[in-house]
Amino acid sequence: MKWCNKCVLPDTRPNIFIDKNGVCNACRNHSTKAGIDWTGRKKQLEFVAQDAKRRATGYDCLIPVSGGKDSTWQTIQCLELGLKPLAVTWRPPGRTDIGMRNLDNLRRLGVDHIDYSVDRNVEARFTLEAFKRFGSTALPMHLALFNIPLSIAVRFKIPLVVWGENSAFEYGNKGDGDTGFELSSAWLKTYGVSHGTSAADWVDDQLTVKDLTPYYGPSDIELKEAGVRAIFLGYYMRWDPEITRSVAARNGFEANKEGPRTGYFNYADIDDDFISLHHWMKWYKFGFTRTFDNLSIEIRNGRISRKAALDIIRERGAEIPVNDIIKFCSFVGIDFEEFMGIAEKFRNNEIWKVGKGENWYMPEFLISNWRW
Repeated sequence: MKWCNKCVLPDTRPNIFIDKNGVCNACRNHSTKAGIDWTGRKKQLEFVAQDAKRRATGYDCLIPVSGGKDSTWQTIQCLELGLKPLAVTWRPPGRTDIGMRNLDNLRRLGVDHIDYSVDRNVEARFTLEAFKRFGSTALPMHLALFNIPLSIAVRFKIPLVVWGENSAFEYGNKGDGDTGFELSSAWLKTYGVSHGTSAADWVDDQLTVKDLTPYYGPSDIELKEAGVRAIFLGYYMRWDPEITRSVAARNGFEANKEGPRTGYFNYADIDDDFISLHHWMKWYKFGFTRTFDNLSIEIRNGRISRKAALDIIRERGAEIPVNDIIKFCSFVGIDFEEFMGIAEKFRNNEIWKVGKGENWYMPEFLISNWRW
């Protein structure tokens, strides 16, 4: 494993590359923000908004929302641009009370809203199969949250879909140019966290085409024919979780008073009990946790030193989300031991080794005195 010498991410993270100077491409991408003409980008966004209003026959834009601080921020920006939005949510099966309160608060900002629930039996079967096949508890989630809003935009002929940050730019990309302002099928296949699959790849005796209807999305041609354009707001406005949090908080967003549910932030990943499992599987697969991701963002934004970040990581350890695993097992119909057995199949043996006492450890881990 190689570790970025500016942040705390390893080159085992998908789409992360570390250059000859020991700096990862996510840090390199971030460093370009200082040279971006954000005033000019904002004017481009105003043009995009005016074009959407001109072409709209009903809603001007669609905003995919969870009720989190980013989607609250997106909604506020669209309203300030004078757009009439339709907010659309894929309802997570593990929605939390605070997630529901924040979604209710977002609706009160002044938007029409669709809360799209998938058949829980279908969702449970699909989620368990995705976990068994790829060690991913969130693959169905990503197919749903990306495709449901696009499908609704086509049906309603809504000219603009407004996403938040471009994860390919913020967390690392393949250097293939897919870090700009539009979401496309190519972007989804590479960065949509679906292991390159689509709904059609999951049809079998247990999951029919009709069962998987919510997970199918429109093609690029269908989007073009319907006049739908999908943009990343983070291309036009500087995306920083602290900025989006503060804007959302001023408009009624509630952080988790008990502290972070997973990772470092107490205002992120708080709307769903199961998202912690998706992030925790990074530990087995890539040798880092959600806390590494969050702290790397804080380092890039100058709010914490790398040394301080390492101290936090050392103190927190592997952060196994035991309570969330138990809830997930109840949802998909397996027990805790079976869950851990499936997880173990995805341990990356290129980075994990067996040491004394048959304990697993990573020889090239970032922190030398880690408690294995």
